[in-house]
Amino acid sequence: MANPNPIDEAKDLQTLLVDYAKQETVDPLKTLGRYMGLGLAGAMLVFLGVLFVGLGVLRFLQSQTGTAFAGISFASLVPYVGSIAAMGILVALIYRAMSRAAEAVR
Repeated sequence: MANPNPIDEAKDLQTLLVDYAKQETVDPLKTLGRYMGLGLAGAMLVFLGVLFVGLGVLRFLQSQTGTAFAGISFASLVPYVGSIAAMGILVALIYRAMSRAAEAVR
């Protein structure tokens, strides 16, 4: 058996430490970045879905009420209140689903 060279041992130790640091920091950060990207994309799609449902309810209520509220002060706000209520219900349902999913994971 040959005596190991201290310089070679130091290089091996450096290589070992660098590989370990990459394994414990860089790889989990890459995975976290991928999950964050998917989470942000999902959140954006949910936001757009709630927004479009709110706009759809608003346009539906505006087209169905016609002149029913003509001449009544502040009554033209009824479709807006209805669409805000619909969006609030959607947000509450989404929150409830997320809470149940978080409890299931625990």
